Amino acid sequence: MSLAPSPHSSSVQARGIGDALNLTLRLIALGFVSCVLQLTLVPQISIFGASADLTPLVVASVGFLAGSVPASAFGFAMGLFLDLALVQTLGISSLLFTLIGYSAGRLRELRAPEAPLTPVALGAGATALALVGYGVIEFMLGVNTPVSFGLLGAICEVTVLNSLIALPVYALVRRCLVGALPDDPRRRTRRARTTTGLSPLSRS
Repeated sequence: MSLAPSPHSSSVQARGIGDALNLTLRLIALGFVSCVLQLTLVPQISIFGASADLTPLVVASVGFLAGSVPASAFGFAMGLFLDLALVQTLGISSLLFTLIGYSAGRLRELRAPEAPLTPVALGAGATALALVGYGVIEFMLGVNTPVSFGLLGAICEVTVLNSLIALPVYALVRRCLVGALPDDPRRRTRRARTTTGLSPLSRS
């Protein structure tokens, strides 16, 4: 009795590895470009005295599109890059972005909300969690973080601003990842055609 894998199972396994590698490379490029923009260009653009924060929006969008596991790894790497670049307390952003990515991914996996404004609510929640969470963790670690109504107002301003740009950011992230997402319709169609072509029943 032969235990050798069939050509069909080998091709499916190779295609799965290729899909995972494709998604990983796209996430690396997306994370790098997002961090560079956040560190260089975005702070120069001020609307009503506040600047947007793209990073929680991008992490939440990746979670909602790609799932909890890829988004957790993406959020951790992105947070670590930002902490190193900004010389901040190492690990705080990684922890928060991992939580944001995982939560957004689990929301998609468990609830699968289809409301058009879901990315807006997701972006607002991710931004508030990132900003408030960072301040709380720094306070717990004993870092001298000034707490005032001005700080709370700034957090609210950034959250509102991020809510306004959440849909465009989500659309751009989806555009960057389309074709590599686990539930992309074009991938399902391509997989179905390949499977049908290899099936003996389809040739009968």
